[in-house]
Amino acid sequence: MNKIAKNLDGNGKKIGIVLSRFNENIGAGLLQACEQELLKLGVNAEDITLATVPGALETPLILLHMAMTEKYDALIALGAIIRGETYHFEVVSNESARGISEVQRDTGVPVANAILTTENDEQAEVRVAVKGAEAAQAAIEMANLVSAL
Repeated sequence: MNKIAKNLDGNGKKIGIVLSRFNENIGAGLLQACEQELLKLGVNAEDITLATVPGALETPLILLHMAMTEKYDALIALGAIIRGETYHFEVVSNESARGISEVQRDTGVPVANAILTTENDEQAEVRVAVKGAEAAQAAIEMANLVSAL
């Protein structure tokens, strides 16, 4: 059996990040943790491109455009959808996740989805550092896995 080992070496990798500005303080924390982890994994700062969008529903479109440029080894979606008093939470959560999954399936470019879906601000704040770093790791691992196949 040929086994492909987990590879978190980010040297030479080009990463695109799409950050939702809605719930801005949570997004800023996710971005900080993600960027720190990418740099720790060996990605050069000049090889990271950040685009911001109004909210989670706009994220898949910009991910798609970034993927279609063929400039990026992997993409990362960052943001937070926090439950409110209406059904809108479910619509935004489901549609943004579906759109993000479709981008990677349709283009072959890995997309790490770190758009948090939480019941309240406190839950989001607890997850910011861990999920931001995990998104960076997932993007690098998947970029390396795709290139190893």
